[in-house]
Amino acid sequence: MDKEKFNGSILFGVIIVVAALWFVKTFNIAYPITITTASQSTELSVVGEGKVDVVPDVAYINVGITVNNKTSVNEARSGIDSVNNKIIESLKNLGIDKKDIKTNNYSVNPNYVYENNENRINGYNGNAYLSIKVTKIDLVSQVIEAASAAGANEIQGTSFAVDKPENYREEARNKAIANAKEQAGKLAKSLGIKLGKITNIVESNNNGTVAPMYDRAVMSSGFGGGGGSPSIEPGSQTITSVVTLYFEKR
Repeated sequence: MDKEKFNGSILFGVIIVVAALWFVKTFNIAYPITITTASQSTELSVVGEGKVDVVPDVAYINVGITVNNKTSVNEARSGIDSVNNKIIESLKNLGIDKKDIKTNNYSVNPNYVYENNENRINGYNGNAYLSIKVTKIDLVSQVIEAASAAGANEIQGTSFAVDKPENYREEARNKAIANAKEQAGKLAKSLGIKLGKITNIVESNNNGTVAPMYDRAVMSSGFGGGGGSPSIEPGSQTITSVVTLYFEKR
């Protein structure tokens, strides 16, 4: 290559570089420059929701036993045990299975008073709580009344739940699928496209549990002494399934 051609090639290269830098600066283009091509999606995804309202078939009742100002640990324990045993016996008479009765948080603690610059024990306080599972909803009011009549001086709370939500979840899922198909048909018509077969399905918001309905009440001892049973209704709970269907686009 002769000298003139060589110099011309160098000059041409410099011009190209300068022109490129000017183009980048003038149009504020970030570099390095990456060019990508996006392929058209071949799927349409649609979300559907299905709900089933269910009346709860199980209840959980928490009752408490509290004793105060007993002269000794044994006296406090004796007071708790006496009431605890009476409650359990009254529940068994209602047909509550022993395995559905659980004693929780059994405790006895000294009660301190501060006198003459020191703490001294001034009696003992104790408490215990029973958790009761009731599989016959119509017995809930009677369970509360019986426990109170036996000496429970606290009703900590009553909650209702669906014992086996999976028995209803399939129905909710089928409703969600039908809803998604209906929405997909409307969307395809609006977009002017045709749908092919379903290629995938994803279910969400389906963790196997149903949030219980919960009521809380604190009642004094002596409840049920002629006042009749409380009126407690379980209401209903909603089991939900959310699905996403993926359709081929034709």
